[in-house]
This record gives sequence, C-alpha cells and structure tokens, in this order.
Amino acid sequence: MEILKRILRRMLSALYQVEIRGLENLQHAGPRVLIVANHTSFLDALLLAVFLPGKFTFAVNTLVARSRLFRPFITLAKIFPMDPTNPLSTKSLIRYLQRDERAVIFPEGRITVTGSLMKIYDGTGLVADKSEAMVVPVRIDGAQYTPFSRLRGRVRLRWFPRITLTVLEPRRISPPAEVRGRARRKAAGRALAEIMTEMMFATSNYRRPLFQALLDARRVHGGKHLIIDDIQRRPFSYDRLITAAFALGRVIARRTGRGENVGLLLPSMTGTVVTFLGLQAHGRVPAMLNYTVGANGMISACETARINTVITSRRFIDAAKLGAATQLLAEKATLVYLEDLVREITLPAKLFAWLQSRFAAKSYRLAGGNLDPDSPAVVLFTSGSEGTPKGVVLSHANLLANREQLATRVAFSAQDIILNALPLFHSFGLTAGTLLPLFCGMKTFFYPSPLHYRIVPEVAYDINATVLFGTNTFLAGYGRFAHPYDFYSVRYVFAGAEKLQEETRRLWAEKFGVRIFEGYGATETAPVLSANTPMDNAAGSVGRLLPGIEYRLQPVPGVADGGRLFVRGPNVMLGYLLHARPGQLTPVASDMGAGWYDTGDIVSVDGDGFIRIQGRAKRFAKIGGEMVSLTAVEELVAQAWPGHTHAVVALPDTNKGEQLVLITEQKDAERGALLARARASGIAEINIPKKILGVHQVPLLGTGKIDYPAVTVLAAETYIDQENVA
Repeated sequence: MEILKRILRRMLSALYQVEIRGLENLQHAGPRVLIVANHTSFLDALLLAVFLPGKFTFAVNTLVARSRLFRPFITLAKIFPMDPTNPLSTKSLIRYLQRDERAVIFPEGRITVTGSLMKIYDGTGLVADKSEAMVVPVRIDGAQYTPFSRLRGRVRLRWFPRITLTVLEPRRISPPAEVRGRARRKAAGRALAEIMTEMMFATSNYRRPLFQALLDARRVHGGKHLIIDDIQRRPFSYDRLITAAFALGRVIARRTGRGENVGLLLPSMTGTVVTFLGLQAHGRVPAMLNYTVGANGMISACETARINTVITSRRFIDAAKLGAATQLLAEKATLVYLEDLVREITLPAKLFAWLQSRFAAKSYRLAGGNLDPDSPAVVLFTSGSEGTPKGVVLSHANLLANREQLATRVAFSAQDIILNALPLFHSFGLTAGTLLPLFCGMKTFFYPSPLHYRIVPEVAYDINATVLFGTNTFLAGYGRFAHPYDFYSVRYVFAGAEKLQEETRRLWAEKFGVRIFEGYGATETAPVLSANTPMDNAAGSVGRLLPGIEYRLQPVPGVADGGRLFVRGPNVMLGYLLHARPGQLTPVASDMGAGWYDTGDIVSVDGDGFIRIQGRAKRFAKIGGEMVSLTAVEELVAQAWPGHTHAVVALPDTNKGEQLVLITEQKDAERGALLARARASGIAEINIPKKILGVHQVPLLGTGKIDYPAVTVLAAETYIDQENVA
C-alpha cells in the first residue's frame, strides 16, 4: 500500500503541483485526532490519503462506501461507513476515536456546489466533543477548479490547477459542562462551524496588493469574463479592464508622484473603477471625495489628505450641478478631467497598454513597484454623521481581508450579478459593492444614484440582479415604488450603514419574498464587522462577527446589558488623517491599546455570538440620572409611525440634565400617541421626547444616513425660537 501511495503522490504532485503546508501541526496533535476538511471535489479523499503522513480512517457515508467508483480507494485507507440517519453510527465513531485512533471526516457531508463552505453538521462537532479528540482543520484549495468538482458552469474549470493542502493548529471542542443534551450538540456544532470558517479565512491570500488580486481573479475566471457594466452599456471584461487601467493610469502617472494621494470626484460608473484601478496599477493612492458635502467639505478633505490633484469629469459636474463647488475646489487643487485624459491616450499608447495587459504581472511590478500589502491603498472620509470628517487610510490587506471575511460566510458565485447604486466614496459601496465582486468574478452593474427609487428597481429587473447592497433609507424607498416582480431574481439583499427598520424588513418579505440581511461596520473597518447570512441569521441583530476579528466590551455606567465595543483584526484601518495634522498618519489606538479600534457603539452579544446594537455612545442621553438610548427611542417612533424618517436628539435641560427632541416627517405627530405606544410596550415615559418637530424632510447625508449634526442644529434653533415666543 505504501508503494501505491508513493506512486500516486508523485503522479498527483506532477499533475497538480500539490503543495502541503503546516504538517508540523498534525505531528503535534497527539494520538487521538479528528481531521476535518472542506469538501471541494471527488479528489479530496485521495489527496488526504496520499499526502497526509501516517494511517487514517475515513468516515464515509454508507452509500458512498458501497459505490463501485469508491472501491479502489479502500486499498489506500481504512473506511468507517456511517449512516447519517442512524444515531448509532455517531456513537460508534466516538468509541472508535476513544481508542486513540485517527479519523478523517468532511463535516459538510457533501461536495460543495457553491464554491464556499456549505452547512456544517452538528454531529461532527459532537463526535469531537464526546471523543475528546484533537480537531485538526485541513483546507483543500484548488481542487474545486478541476472537472472532478461540482462547480461546472459556476467557475472556469481546468484540468490541472495548482492544489494546496494547509494543515492548521489542532484545537479541542469542549462546550461548558453545564450545557447538555441537544443544547450541547448544537454548541459543539457551532464551535466546529467557527473552526471551519476561521480556517477558510486564515488560509486565504489577502496579503497582496489590490491590483495583484485583480490579476489573480482574471487567471481564475478568464480574461473574457465580463465583470463590470453601467447605464452606458459598454461592459468590461477582465482583459479590457486591465488594459484600460494600464492606459489611463499611465496618463495620470505623468501628473502625479508614486505614493501620492490623488482625489477622485466621480460617480458610481465603470469609468470610476477604471480610474481607481489605473491609480492602483501605478502606485498612486485614490482618495475618494464625497461630493455631497459641498465645497467646504471637499476642500477640507483635500487639505487633510494633502491632495493636490483631483480627477473629475465635466459631464458629471454638469449632471450633479457641482459647477460652483468645483470652482472653489479648483482654487485649492488642480482639477484634471477624464475627458482630457482619455484624449491623451493615443493609438500607440493603447497598443502599449494591450501589451502590458498580456504581460501584466511584470508590467505591474515595473509600473506600480513592489507594494507592501500594508501600505495605503485608499483614503476614504468619514461621513461626519456625528462630527468633523476624518481621512481613513485603509491598506491593501485591510480591503482584501474584509473581502475574504465576507466570502467565508456568504456563498457568492461568479454567476451572481451585483447591482451597486451606492456611491464609491462610501466604504460599503467601494468594498462590498465593488471590490468584493471584482475579485470574486461577479459581474457588477453600476448605477450613479441610489435616490432614484423608481429607476433602480427597474434596473434590477432589467439586468436580472441577484445581489443588492443598500441602506435602510434606500431600501425603504425601493420597496415603496417597485413592482412586486422587479426583484424576482434577487437572492441576497444586504443592509448596512444605518439601523434596518422592521417596517422595511417586513415590506421586502411580504412584497418581494426577499429577506434583508442586516450587517454592521464602520469605514475604519473596511467596513464590515458582522453580518446576518442565510446560515446565521437572527432578526433584530446585526449578525455575528466575521472571522479574524477580536472584540472586547468596555462597561458603560448605566448600561446593564452590554458595553462599548472595541475591535481588532486585519480589516481595521492603518489610521486617521486629521485636519490638524495634514498628511500625517495617526495609527489606530484606543483605551484597549494599539491596534484596537473604538467603534463608539454600545452593543450586547448573546450566547450564540449575535450582536445587537443599543446605540452610539454619543447617542445616549442622561435624563434624571438614567441612561436613555436615542436609537431605542427612534425604534419606538418608527413602530408608531412606520414608513417615515425620524431622528431623535438630546438637548441640554436645566431641570433633568438633558431632554429628547423628535424631528419627524410624520405630519400629525403628537406626543400623546407616542405615550400610548410606550405604555402598551411597557416602556417608561422617560423615553418619550419632550418636544416634537414636524419637517418636510429630515436632513440626510449623501450616504443615506441621518445628518445628526444638522438635525441637532435644527432642533436647537426651533427650541430656542419656541422658548423666546413663550
């Protein structure tokens, strides 16, 4: 048998250039071992049997073990047939392992048909728990691209892709002793699922420059694969996109220096993506300017990040009516127009760019330099929803880590079509709506404005969109105006940036039959920290933290359940650029130490790891000595008057310290109605706003979030006026 293994090992190594990493982890695991591996293809068992040293028993479904195709494998390894419908099979495997044996099992129970992890069965976790075996995770990567996988039609298959086997450190699954019965089985299963998810992220290749990730995506999905499109209907394949990035980036490079922050004042269109990647290809750092903040906000951003050159478009300036703002901006920075840059790309330049794209890896090294994955990749600016905007510097590794973290939890596919109407100066629109699909082979259709509530649903229907990203404000607008069949093809809708209202969730479920998965994050975390998914979903929560992210809760006086959330992980920013110290990076740090980011949010985390946000630390009021969550008050108001936008702020009060003021679009809003709703829900009167102000429209930022500084000013001015009249 050893001779046969040696022959097969040499043959497979020659065909697939098999690489094995971390074998020392298996040697340190001890005598009682349960190897758990992801299941990518029919080659998986053979690969493990041939390349892992020592003797192992493979736990295999009884029907599979009886098949004629599987019989030759029996000569290579010992088989432990398991009937998934028979509980005695699990008990037998536990007893077998307790004799200090080594076994291999695929906890998904089937070969993946999505390319991602599928359901992890609780039974495998229970086996590891009851047998007290050391669990050794093994990641199989590359076999999913062979014809022996079940991904035909979903990814580009090839006969001999490179295959990597990565053995991770052994660990033990041991739920608390007081957890028993079904609860223990569930806890063990969840622990195993966490191990598998962490394995997928830990073995992912996120430490590389963004442009290199683009080249790797082309290699996986093919140069002819269409990847981006917009309302002009001139789609880009990977080949065309890379060629265009080299050509446009070379023209921009003549006006800028390597490592320089270059402002982008452009809409969500394919031209913006080409410009972004052109800067990446030549070692420049895109700084995404928020054009909704006005001239002063953009000038402040340019000063903060020391931006001397801003790339924009005359057509965009006219359409967005930014003429006056850009005139003021031109006094502080040089405006360069895309229309002029494109005219500079001559026929010889196009041919040269085409040659560069054919030898892209070498061309990138020459043009972009050997970029460190931890070097700045983009500068974004905080929304300013609660203060002065700051420059957020994200590295290549930050952005790619967040992409990999999301991909471990959600089964995206190269067949998916993303509709991205979010602005690219918004971290959600850039990372989740653009970079994630770009590097996963998913086609993205860009629409320049999320505010066109009647048009965006029509676009979704026209392009057969399968994935949609949005905020509660935007999704509520689409829900009101869309035809019930407009989102017929959509399978995932992700909401972030603001609290998802129950009314919006219910509207989409009843009208379109679509679940909205709420997530949570910050620009500083590239941006996603947690998300509900089809496999892990809890209504009212923002999901569970993504793999690779650590968290701590700092106690907050007056808050019994939960605390102030601090996080650390590979997706946490390099640091801030502050207006007081232009161009100087202030590394991320907090009360918890270097590398820990203070989210400023008060959250609770339940036993299953689901996060529930109680509100911003700045959005708690102290009334009569008691802490009141303004976010919770807004939720109460939304229940009383659904379908409208509401904002609650706190103003100083001479008697009780602070008082609540409600700004609402509900025309006939009265405090009595809120009091009745509160009493029916068992909520104390202290949570009811003292003043109510009806407005035509609550002030919003360009990202769709409520502009709380503007709301506070509006509330204060109205309150003072009313006091003067009185």
